[in-house]
Amino acid sequence: MVGIDRLLSKSLDTVIRENLGSRTVQKIENRLVEKYGITLTESIEQFQKLDSVLREFFGSSADGLENKFLRNVCEIKLVGGEKHVYIENSSLTKIILESFGDDDKKKILGVINGESMIISEIIEKCDIAQTSGYRKINSLIDDGLLVPSGYVSTSDGKKVTKYRSIFNNINIEIVKNKINVSLYLPKADFETSSILTVCAQN
Repeated sequence: MVGIDRLLSKSLDTVIRENLGSRTVQKIENRLVEKYGITLTESIEQFQKLDSVLREFFGSSADGLENKFLRNVCEIKLVGGEKHVYIENSSLTKIILESFGDDDKKKILGVINGESMIISEIIEKCDIAQTSGYRKINSLIDDGLLVPSGYVSTSDGKKVTKYRSIFNNINIEIVKNKINVSLYLPKADFETSSILTVCAQN
């Protein structure tokens, strides 16, 4: 799963459950388990599978539902010919703001922007304590703001994962007491995102 999918999935899970209600969600979840052996939460991270089951239940109306779910979380806009993701969900905005509000996480995101590095290299370049550095990097990975991006081999032959930021650029604005967050993602992340790919086809 690419980072943007991990970032969006938690909020999408909540939005889907709120919009469909517990009885419908239970039926969809039963079908997902029967057909793919996964839960609703897991299916969001593999959105094509959720799309398939939603089409069984709602037919072509699944397009409208998926767009409604996504609009409650984010919106894709063309800016200067490039796709930007505008965050519409307050819990996602909170994750991003808290990450940039934490000095160490802000350093990590700044150092790694545009590059791929192993965790020990990130910690060294940021000049932060190793224990808290690992904890904060893992938090950024769990939130979907950092994603795996290849490997390096150590002298003893082990492969160590390199990480990069999910966005090339981020813009945070406060307009009339509303916080607007927009992300410019690398083209490859747009193309490999199962959530954005399915919703862009609708």
